[in-house]
Amino acid sequence: MRAALLREINTNLIIEDVSVAEIGPGEVLVRTVACGLCHSDLHFVEGKLPQKLPTLLGHEVSGVVEAVGVDVDEFAPGDRVVGCLNTHCFQCRQCVEGRTHLCEMRLALQKRPDGSSRIRFGDEEVFQLAGLGGFAEMMLAHRSGLTRVPDGLPLDVGALLGCAVITGVGAVFNTARLRAGSTVAVVGVGGIGLNIIQGARLAGAERIIAVDVRQDKLELAASFGSTDGVLGGGVDVAAEVVELTKGGVDAAFEAIGFAETANQAFRMTRRGGATYLAGVSATGTGYDFTGNDLVLGGRSVHGVYMGSNFFKRDIPMLANLYLQGRLKLDELVSARISLNEINDGFSAMKNGDVARSVVVL
Repeated sequence: MRAALLREINTNLIIEDVSVAEIGPGEVLVRTVACGLCHSDLHFVEGKLPQKLPTLLGHEVSGVVEAVGVDVDEFAPGDRVVGCLNTHCFQCRQCVEGRTHLCEMRLALQKRPDGSSRIRFGDEEVFQLAGLGGFAEMMLAHRSGLTRVPDGLPLDVGALLGCAVITGVGAVFNTARLRAGSTVAVVGVGGIGLNIIQGARLAGAERIIAVDVRQDKLELAASFGSTDGVLGGGVDVAAEVVELTKGGVDAAFEAIGFAETANQAFRMTRRGGATYLAGVSATGTGYDFTGNDLVLGGRSVHGVYMGSNFFKRDIPMLANLYLQGRLKLDELVSARISLNEINDGFSAMKNGDVARSVVVL
């Protein structure tokens, strides 16, 4: 099959012919339909997150089941599925306590039981990011990394449910458990930020303030449910948000992964408020807030990993919200591109020109 491989850090992905292993127990072979370009993928391309090379990136993915391995009874050929990087065992302490997104065995399940890769390029093993590797014509994945979705869901937009949507909406529903009437600030209104905004709208937030350095993105945020927009750049955006809300917001969400914007989000919260860091940051990123900032102000900071999801429950629910007209997906897609155009898609992402580009295979 054709796949876009990352062979060296800070270089373009290269389209290569790779081979897929024979399907094994607990595995599902999927014909890839679509895969979104995520900032996390870009972090790996730029070396901001460590990774074994060569790597097959892509984790925001949808497709159709081609075949299933021994012991797989929840999928059958022809099933329409969405992937999520939160593979899980259902047996470790985290899984037993309902936190499957933090499964202690998730990394092991992203490889074969003997530790080998499911994809090869000649004699080389190819590492599948998140055990998926969606920038390819086929995926061979562990059963726990996939979930079925309703037949009426278009798979080109359905792919976004597996990362941007579940991370953003999940940050509101699962992590913050936002109450109706809350005030919210969202710093960075790309793919994740837009979904935090529509999650806050669905949760009944009274005021939702979008913060971004681009006016066109603030206008897009308004269509997703923001009530106010603050243009970043040369002003003290945190002070502006505090002034707008007469003391700060109940919940501030950072959706980019930068220290500067995380510090801004923290300064936007009122006494007793909470900051939620939903953007994946480069390894070693630190923040400026201190212990006394937390203790004396009664504030808190929470890491949000993939929207604290139980994705086999959450993704079908989100798909149904879309089919009911209550969740926006089509409007998230700025461009549909081919596998051959994937490097152009990453360039557009770096320039801030898109909400989400989707590779359609």
